[in-house]
Amino acid sequence: MTRSWALPTLLVVCGALVAAASAVWGMPGMAVPVLVLFVLLAGLHSPLAFPRSIGAEEAQDRSAVDGRPIVYWRSGCKYCLRLRIRLGRNARRLHWVDIWRDPAGAAAVRAANQGDETVPTVVLAGRPHVNPDPEWVRSQLSS
Repeated sequence: MTRSWALPTLLVVCGALVAAASAVWGMPGMAVPVLVLFVLLAGLHSPLAFPRSIGAEEAQDRSAVDGRPIVYWRSGCKYCLRLRIRLGRNARRLHWVDIWRDPAGAAAVRAANQGDETVPTVVLAGRPHVNPDPEWVRSQLSS
């Protein structure tokens, strides 16, 4: 769980340092926008930007019942973030598994990707799809 917050924490700390330096160097008007920018970036790369993660076993059980895809992801992954943003509200219709929080999820991703932890990996009807086009995922949700 610590790894999932490492990048957001680093972004906030860096933003605070840059904002403080701006204020010290006589540019206080620059400090607030810089800090806000870094906090927004931290929020986008944090687990807060994604629907609540569940365990891999629970996701597989739920997917077997409702037929919804499973998305294996990790925070800090720009491709996961792209998928999440492009899905918009439809993202809540998928089962999200954070592989940094769930060892079974990481094992499922490694099994689907010849030992690599490549994310996002979307499992639909038992078939893994590595870094699929968000529009394709959206079309699968509507069908």
